[in-house]
Amino acid sequence: MNWGSAGEFFAMGGKGLYVWGSYAVTFLCIAIELASLNLRRRAAGKKP
Repeated sequence: MNWGSAGEFFAMGGKGLYVWGSYAVTFLCIAIELASLNLRRRAAGKKP
């Protein structure tokens, strides 16, 4: 596809909200998973 401007690229032919929202939710889930793994790894390293 060929976009004439950055605004057209981000609009994605009227589907930009869905496309970029999907990316945002995916990256948020990955960030939460990484933070959760880090917390569990730290907790496993502590001795009672």
